[in-house]
Amino acid sequence: MDFSLSPEHQMVQKMVRDFARKEIAPVIKEYDRKQEPIPFALQRMGELGILGICLPVRYGGQGMDYISLGLACEELEAVDTSLRVAMSVHTGLCSLNLFQWGTEEQKQKFLIPLAKGEKIGCGAFTESGMGSDVAAMTTSAKRDGDFYILNGEKMWISLASKADLAMVTVKTNPSARKASDGLSTFIVDLHSEGVKTGDLHGKLGVRAGATGWISFTDVKVPVANRIGEEGEGFKITMSGFDHGRYTVASGATGIVRACLEASVKYAKTRKTFGKPIAEHQLIQEKIAKMAQDYEIARLLYSQVGWLKNEGKRPTRETSYAKKFATEASFNAAAEAIQIHGAYGFSDEYDVERYLRNSKGAIIYEGSSEIQSLIQAGYALGERTDKPLRCELPAYDEEYWQG
Repeated sequence: MDFSLSPEHQMVQKMVRDFARKEIAPVIKEYDRKQEPIPFALQRMGELGILGICLPVRYGGQGMDYISLGLACEELEAVDTSLRVAMSVHTGLCSLNLFQWGTEEQKQKFLIPLAKGEKIGCGAFTESGMGSDVAAMTTSAKRDGDFYILNGEKMWISLASKADLAMVTVKTNPSARKASDGLSTFIVDLHSEGVKTGDLHGKLGVRAGATGWISFTDVKVPVANRIGEEGEGFKITMSGFDHGRYTVASGATGIVRACLEASVKYAKTRKTFGKPIAEHQLIQEKIAKMAQDYEIARLLYSQVGWLKNEGKRPTRETSYAKKFATEASFNAAAEAIQIHGAYGFSDEYDVERYLRNSKGAIIYEGSSEIQSLIQAGYALGERTDKPLRCELPAYDEEYWQG
């Protein structure tokens, strides 16, 4: 059992950390206050190869493994959540799902420009009245010759107004015996006639990220753009959530680390009662908990990355990592504010942004409550992972970099 990072992993860490700290950190407060995305962020992430970090070179990626994806997300969210959210929807929900379920023709047409960052992708699954009940979606698609006609609206979609392509799951068979068997997934060009997008405003956190809605009115989507077979949409969507939750978990780990680093720095310089507050035991207790949670979260998401590399589906382990890391990040941010006192209540310091940003991840891509149900299902023996027609390929260095 080897817990060390390879030289390639360390290279990814340094590259992404340098980008986030040197190019994003100096301007993030400005754009968070304006509640606007950083205009150059996605382009730079594409130029640096971050958006396709874990995809094979033959498909436009960097040829790194799945652990590298987690490391990149940790470094990005240690500076701001909006960067990691882009990875979750572009790389996790869209690109990796396409890599797992798409045909070779679809990979050549769509995956290569996504991996290179020439096109931006997103995942469009959530609807306003759906919540955690994925099978209850109402957006529909009806077959009409060589096309499907899409109608409906998706809500709370990250990068909705910035993306060129969307992985969209809709209802194609409303009379299916099981609602989940009536869903199908498509890759949709968001520049198609009948597609409208918009942004949502007034969010608690991730204010430098674009979150919005996508409306489909008689949108013609070629049959060739269907991902998988008709009726496989639920399985494809769940696969996407596995990939997305991995990025959420690793990103949340970055928030824990950022809170720890900020708290240690502040506690060593702030003095009360004639000594640095770092020497007060109750402050030490808070910092110790952050340090402990960081190590646990890092090990949990690293395990998921390793399982992906091995070609083993990590739905259960991803759930563990997602629930623990997101809740730990929220707690770490709250305690970091406490350590900073009144200054922590001001956006003069980053910790208040960490708290606002961390809350969303406890809700989206499967709330903590849903994760508890998943974990209980496995523990009680009521849930097992049945083989999928298309599994995520195991990492093979020769194939990935060839």
